[in-house]
Amino acid sequence: MPAVSPAARDKAKTLLLRALGPSKVKTDPDDCAVYSRDESEAEGMVPDAVVLAEAAEDVLLALAVAREAGVPITPRAGGTGRTGGAVPVGGGIVLSLLGMNAIKEIDRREQIAVVGPGTVLSELHAAVEREGLFYPPDPNSSVGCALGGNVAENSGGPRGFKYGVTGDYVLGMEAFLIGGQRLSVGRRTRKGTTGYDLTSLLVGSEGTLAVFGDLTLRLLPKPEGLMTLMALFEDERGAARAVEEITGRGLIPRCIEFFDATTLQAVRDAKNPIDERARAMLMIEVDGDEAACEVASLGVADACEASGASEVLVAQEPAQREKLWAARKEMSPAVRKLAKHKLSEDVVVPRQQQGELLTRVRAVGERLGVRTLAYGHAGDGNFHVNFLWDDPDEVPRVDAAIEALFRDVIALGGTLTGEHGIGVLKAPYLPLEQASELIGVQRAIKGVFDPQGLLNPGKIFPARGHRDC
Repeated sequence: MPAVSPAARDKAKTLLLRALGPSKVKTDPDDCAVYSRDESEAEGMVPDAVVLAEAAEDVLLALAVAREAGVPITPRAGGTGRTGGAVPVGGGIVLSLLGMNAIKEIDRREQIAVVGPGTVLSELHAAVEREGLFYPPDPNSSVGCALGGNVAENSGGPRGFKYGVTGDYVLGMEAFLIGGQRLSVGRRTRKGTTGYDLTSLLVGSEGTLAVFGDLTLRLLPKPEGLMTLMALFEDERGAARAVEEITGRGLIPRCIEFFDATTLQAVRDAKNPIDERARAMLMIEVDGDEAACEVASLGVADACEASGASEVLVAQEPAQREKLWAARKEMSPAVRKLAKHKLSEDVVVPRQQQGELLTRVRAVGERLGVRTLAYGHAGDGNFHVNFLWDDPDEVPRVDAAIEALFRDVIALGGTLTGEHGIGVLKAPYLPLEQASELIGVQRAIKGVFDPQGLLNPGKIFPARGHRDC
């Protein structure tokens, strides 16, 4: 990113302090440094100032200052992203939205919720379920991620197979533009086709077009029953066949989670007892009324056994189900213990290509001498392929393995990301999937919303001249 001049940085800090006061503006480099990273490997600059927004007016003032001073501004919610979406690659201002965390409304009759962008997802889950309602999107970082970031990345999670991703539940929002303009986008009703669908445009835009204020979300009735199954397989191909068999029979579980052999061993090492003979596992959940759960669980078990499962276990009690999900949630920390460095790439392929993708990942790792493992949401073909390394001299091989993964995913009819976004880390690879003409159209849209390129710069689009051909 072009460097921000000292004069522009000083002007921004002066204007922010004048408009918002020192209680809402951090300028000490040590205080600001924690906002230079998220949970990805992306490295940002220490921002010159951090705004701790508590209300819409704070956001509007910060956006107005950014344009007047000509400095970049990076919106940030929970900071749990995996592709560097909240990393300030150009310094400038970080706009933290965690203080805007009110659950303003839960309407049982209309089945909607209105929440601030800093609302932590797990708190929304708990609040709506107390009302007998259900908000399905459930990324694994639910105890730390916030709704503004979920909408910006169009986050998914295990339940996405049956219920879809965040964008399927966003009815409308407040959208704040660079310079300080406020828009009300979308609606509160279940249906509506007035004008362009700007809500869908803004969902998944990774903070490059607008900053989100209050979000209006669609809710569902809470499912009455829930059953969890664990199916063990002798190899990964068997697990992939089971996914095809389940979906081919028209069964729609709430989720189908896949674990490869290396991931399974990491889970075992974290004191979760799983048969040592298993080389792959599916964790499958069905929901609905009691009768529907029973029928669905029997169908899923039969499909797994027909695909060669060595064992299918059903969690009969809530405690057993919670134990299985605890193992799933402990998976990423368990995998991190396998090496000094871990980079997880979120990719999607058609379900019938899952087995081939896993074979290619394994072959590339062996050819390049890079440790790999894969787990994820097999129901919708969304895998998290992890690359592990200890020494800096391994990085070129890891980079080569990641590019090979992306090329294989595109060759198999897939897409570069299913729920983590493009951010910084995947931006150089966007031309592998999208033609230059399509990238140009998206750049033009960005220019309409943000003519000076100040809002979350450096995200999504590759640097001109580098892979952009």
